[in-house]
Amino acid sequence: MTRAGGRSPLAPRRTLPATVVDDTVAAAAILLDKWHPDEDSFGSSLFLDSTPDEVDAFLRAAKDLHRAMLFYASGAATAADALHAGGHGLIHAQELLDTAMRRLQRELQLLLTSLPAVLHFRQDDDDDDEQEDDQSLVDACAHLRVVAEAMMAAGYGKECVSIFKARRRAAVTANLQRLHGFSLSPQHAQVHKFSWEQVDAKIQSWLAGARVAFTSVFSAERELCDRVFVGDNEGVGDAVFGAIADDHATNILAVAEAAVGRSRRAPERLFRVLDVHDALTETILPAIVSAFGEKSEVTSRAATLVTTKVSEAVRSMVASFEAAIEKEPSKGTVPGGAVHPLTRYVMNYLSFLADYENALAHIYFYQQGVGAGGDQFTDTSSLASGSMASSSDLSSSSSSSPALSVWSNPIGWLVHVLLRKLDAKAGSYREPALSYLFLANNTHYEAKKVGGGTKLERVLGEEWAEAQRAKARGYVDVYVRAAWGNAGAGDENVAAGGRRRPSQQQQQQQEVPVEIRNGKTRRQRVTITD
Repeated sequence: MTRAGGRSPLAPRRTLPATVVDDTVAAAAILLDKWHPDEDSFGSSLFLDSTPDEVDAFLRAAKDLHRAMLFYASGAATAADALHAGGHGLIHAQELLDTAMRRLQRELQLLLTSLPAVLHFRQDDDDDDEQEDDQSLVDACAHLRVVAEAMMAAGYGKECVSIFKARRRAAVTANLQRLHGFSLSPQHAQVHKFSWEQVDAKIQSWLAGARVAFTSVFSAERELCDRVFVGDNEGVGDAVFGAIADDHATNILAVAEAAVGRSRRAPERLFRVLDVHDALTETILPAIVSAFGEKSEVTSRAATLVTTKVSEAVRSMVASFEAAIEKEPSKGTVPGGAVHPLTRYVMNYLSFLADYENALAHIYFYQQGVGAGGDQFTDTSSLASGSMASSSDLSSSSSSSPALSVWSNPIGWLVHVLLRKLDAKAGSYREPALSYLFLANNTHYEAKKVGGGTKLERVLGEEWAEAQRAKARGYVDVYVRAAWGNAGAGDENVAAGGRRRPSQQQQQQQEVPVEIRNGKTRRQRVTITD
């Protein structure tokens, strides 16, 4: 009670900050009424159908509502402020903020829906006529970024990530399925049931699709996440991208793993596996490192596929090819000392194999640590950068090694195995002359396949080809002497039929039948001279 005639106590006065906050909340409420998520029946978009000024005003209102909540919850408001607000200031601001966030969730969905089915971010070397389409994509990314930042700042990051992840994951799944035939179903589980023809077709399809998937689809998705989740939200972007793409990428790699596993110990399948190796090291693995990161599980799996599974399959098939040469019966000769079918098959096989000289250098030279201290080469950064071995590494390695081996030069080693088998076959001829003619024909054929600037010559060396030609001439000389020795009767200078035997110099100029390959197999008479 007050004393009689006394002055009544003054009513509590509100503070200036509280008045400003109340006015801010009231202004935000008016703007939210226009863009209320529950009352917009026309499906219009704040970002796509309004002006930039209105977008900025809405985003400022959302920030103001969040600050108002913090103000009311912080205890900074006086008793008068609380009384003026009717005790509901915090609740009212929170309700308005929730309305604003639901609007932004809807905007996020609309913006994600507006993205093209196939994302393409313009590169510096792209044509200018694509700039307009790319600019619309850039604008959409900018809108998505401000929506994500607003939702994250207001504490609605979980809702933002959930919507973004679900929409983009569905888009990537549809893109991979429509364009490249990949799906999340375990395709690799069926590979073991396929015939080799089906597996071969699967690998060819995989080679085309996987290149595009990793260099285009996943790289574009990585770019999208990087543009939307920036700054403090960068870690969120990494997690979102992983949730969208990791299992897709793993499934694609699993198809190659299963197909390569079906190819082991079959030399005729070697070239297809080497195609997989080249695709991985030249294109796919660098794209994986760029999109998923060097330390990611996807990168680790791709590197293991290259350095272990594919490489082991290649070495197994090369070993099987070597064993097939060794198992060829040494007593299996050809009439007249002609070129043996084994020689033709092996040299043609190696001619194709020379196209993969860099892959072989990587598999045999670097991975086994020849000249590198014996440590296995598994550095993903080196794999991804393409800094691998070349045929020059093999040539220098084999020339500096004390003995040729499959590890120093696999193609050179297989030629060595072939020559050794041909020597054994030559010993099966009863007539020494035919034995040397056989060696001359086959050695000459090998020299022809290697010489003339072929890739085999680049792998084995011009000196090797010249040495083989010299050996062929030497075998011809021996053959001529042996043939004349068999034909001679009576006087050593008189041949059968009364003709005088030519001198040694004339023998070296004598034309002898030597079978060579020039387009089609045929017999020609060639002059072998010193």
